[in-house]
Amino acid sequence: MKKKVLAAMSGGVDSGMTALLLQKQGYEVEGATFVNGYGAPAEAAARLAGEMGLKHHVVDIRARFAKEVIEPFVAAYMQGNTPNPCIVCNQKIKFSVFLPLMEETGADYFATGHYVRKIERDGCCYLAKAADTHKDQSYFLYAVPQSVLTRCLFPLGAYTKAEIRDLAAAAGLSAARQKDSQDICFIQDDYRELLRQKAGAAFRPGPIVDENGNVVGRHQGLANYTLGQRRGVPVALGYPAYVTGLDTAGNTLHLGLKEATYSNRIRLRDTVFFGDYRRQMPLDAQVKVRYKSPEAPARIEEDASGQILIRLAQPQSAVTPGQSAVWYMGDEVAGGGIVAEAYME
Repeated sequence: MKKKVLAAMSGGVDSGMTALLLQKQGYEVEGATFVNGYGAPAEAAARLAGEMGLKHHVVDIRARFAKEVIEPFVAAYMQGNTPNPCIVCNQKIKFSVFLPLMEETGADYFATGHYVRKIERDGCCYLAKAADTHKDQSYFLYAVPQSVLTRCLFPLGAYTKAEIRDLAAAAGLSAARQKDSQDICFIQDDYRELLRQKAGAAFRPGPIVDENGNVVGRHQGLANYTLGQRRGVPVALGYPAYVTGLDTAGNTLHLGLKEATYSNRIRLRDTVFFGDYRRQMPLDAQVKVRYKSPEAPARIEEDASGQILIRLAQPQSAVTPGQSAVWYMGDEVAGGGIVAEAYME
């Protein structure tokens, strides 16, 4: 009998080609879309599934999405952090929400349109970079539990985005030339608008101080800023001024020279390791301190209390609490965690 796959469908070219490629590989495919109250409506995915002759399911997750993604996102900014909600969504929502539907439909696997490769070795699933390094999304998936990864398929990992668009056009899919969707589905233009709706207190005015502690101006809410930011700083100090700290207790924005934004030590929370990489520590690896940052050489180690630390070979600018640091061994994801603190030692 054919293996059945439940394919996540958003109505875009990536999810459409995920389903089509799996069909061509001989799987029985059904489409599935969740409704979270944001992003593209389920109708777009239903139309695409109809083009391909697929049965299509819709799951309403609005209440769960608000509780597990939106609320923590807002709370993080209230604490002066800069969160990455896509990682949280992948970990707690996007994959696990479809597990009950997999059981209901008798699906063997769940597939998404992420550009990432999955490797199975020694009874463990590993994530590896996609063939298209510009589209690689392994960073966003490091926190997905092993129990879920074992049942996942990522057919786009072997292709470039250009190849996927060409294949979609050749197959006559209406989504072939559709623009890529934005990274964060619930932010249409500016995350600040969402924060104003959910937590107006994040925009309480307060003092701006320079590196000497002198009050040099007033800010209109700490949620407007993130560590290392230069553009949009509302005062002129006679030199390029960067955000060097956000004191939520005192509602104070700290500015200083760019040098003050650098750190070479990172303390993590909520860490994840793949396979036996934790037992191999200290681990010399390549680290991404945020999605768009280049990889940097570092050592991953564990202190006497069991806490995971990253020692960067060279200081990095604006390593921001709330973001994730993900480390690689070659093309393979070895682990990751959320930045709790970054500092110079």
